[in-house]
Amino acid sequence: MSKGHTLAALVVAVPLLTPQPALAQASPDPAGAITFSKDVAPILQRSCQVCHRKGAIAPMSLVTYEETRPWARAIRQKVADRTMPPWTIDRNVGIQQFKGDRSLKDDEVDTIVRWVDAGAPMGNPADMPPPVEFPDQSKFGLISLLGEPDLVVPIPEPFVVEANAPNMWIDLYADHEMPEDRWVRAFETKPSAEGFPVVHHGSTWRVTDDEENGSQFSEYALGKTGDVFPEGSAMLLRKGTRFRFNMHYAPNGTTTTDRTSIAIWFYPKGYEPARRQMRAGVGGVSDLDLPPGESDIRHDGYRLLTENIRLTAFQPHLHSRGKRQCLEAIYADGRVQSLSCVNWDFGWHITYNYAEEVQPLLPKGTMLHVITWHDNSKLNKWNPDPQNWAGYGQRTSDDMAFAWLLWYTLSDDEFNQAVQERVLATRKGPGHVVP
Repeated sequence: MSKGHTLAALVVAVPLLTPQPALAQASPDPAGAITFSKDVAPILQRSCQVCHRKGAIAPMSLVTYEETRPWARAIRQKVADRTMPPWTIDRNVGIQQFKGDRSLKDDEVDTIVRWVDAGAPMGNPADMPPPVEFPDQSKFGLISLLGEPDLVVPIPEPFVVEANAPNMWIDLYADHEMPEDRWVRAFETKPSAEGFPVVHHGSTWRVTDDEENGSQFSEYALGKTGDVFPEGSAMLLRKGTRFRFNMHYAPNGTTTTDRTSIAIWFYPKGYEPARRQMRAGVGGVSDLDLPPGESDIRHDGYRLLTENIRLTAFQPHLHSRGKRQCLEAIYADGRVQSLSCVNWDFGWHITYNYAEEVQPLLPKGTMLHVITWHDNSKLNKWNPDPQNWAGYGQRTSDDMAFAWLLWYTLSDDEFNQAVQERVLATRKGPGHVVP
C-alpha cells in the first residue's frame, strides 16, 4: 500500500499555483459589491485555511488579504474547475450527501469568480471575520472535532531513515498492551512532524495472542486524516491487544527521524454500542496489467455480501497511476445501482463518509463491484515512468486497485425496518440508496 510521499511529492500534493501580476484594484466598492473581507474570507476560513496557512501542507497561506491577492487568478481557476478544495467525488454519479464535505457550493464558487473578475477588492477591513484558531499542525486532525484523544500509541522508539537508504517496509510492534476491553469511537494515524516527508504509509493492525498478524485497524496515507464512526457504532479493542505498525519509509536525501503514532478516542467505559463497525478492503485486483502509454486501463473486482449491511464510508485506494474508481451494487435480481465514483488524485486519500440518511442499505446476496481505471501515459502528472509497464506491488512505482469500505451488519428484521424507514423518509420509494 505504498503512497508516493517524498518531500518533492508532498509539495505537489496541493496542485501548484503560480502567483500572477497584481490585478488592478477596483475603485471604492459600490453597495452590494463582492469583497474579500465580507464575502471571500469566510469561504477561505471554512474550506481552505486548514491547509492554506503557515506551517500547514499547502504551498501558500491564504489567511490575510495581502497573502491571498497575488494568487487571485490562480484561485479562480482552481475553484472553478473544482480542483480545490480537494474533493474528488464525481458530482454527476451516485450519492452526493457526505459528512465533512469540504467542497465549495456553487454559490461559493460563483462568489470567488465574481470577486476576481471585479479586480479582487479588499473591501472594508471592518468586515473581516475574526481569525480562526486552528490546532497545531503537529497535532492530530480530529482534535478539533473530538478533543484530545484518550490514548496515543507511538511506534516503540524513534526510527531513523538514512538519507540514501533504500525503500523500507518494516513491522514495528508498539509497547502498549490494552489493559481491558474498550469500544473505539474514532482513530487517526499520523507521522511525526519531522518524519512526515519520508512516510509513504503507516498502517496499524490489532494483534492478539491468537492472531499472529492481526487484523487491519487504521491507516495513514497522503491527504488522509482520521476515521469517526457513526453514532452508536464502534470497533472493539480487546484486552491484551497490541499494535503492529506496518511502515513504508522512502528516503528523501536527508537523514530523517520519525515516530508515527495512532490516536484513539473511546466511548465511555461500560458503553455498549448498538452496532459493531467493520472495515475491509473490497474488490482487490492483484494481477494488474498496466501497459506503457495506455491512459484508460480497466480492472474489475468483486465481493459477495453474505449478510445485510449498512455501508457508512467509501475510500478508494490506488497509487500514482490511478485515474478513477467506481463502486456499484449488483442485486440478486440483476439490478445495478451506482453508489459512488471518484476521479482519483494521488495527493488526496480521502474517506467519503456517507450522510446518515443516504447510507446504502445492501441486502445479503448483493455483489459489490469495484471498477478501477489507471492511466500509465504521460498525460498523468503523477506517473513516475510512462515508458514502462507497471503491475501490482507495494512500491510507489507499482500500483493497486481496491476500496476501503466501512459498514455494519443488520439482521433481516433490522434491515427490513431500515428500508421501510428510508422509503417513508424520502417519500420516493426505493432509490439509489434503497434496495
